[in-house]
Amino acid sequence: MIDFEEELSHYKPSLEIEAVEDAIGKNDLTDMTDLMMELIKERKE
Repeated sequence: MIDFEEELSHYKPSLEIEAVEDAIGKNDLTDMTDLMMELIKERKE
């Protein structure tokens, strides 16, 4: 049986939209486009 009280004690609310945007914006995320542009740049040199 699921103990709902125990499960609720493990619950942590998710970040608000602004907080998520800030957390993501502060990370330097490299995507596939960035990698391809770097490869093209290196190939030209």
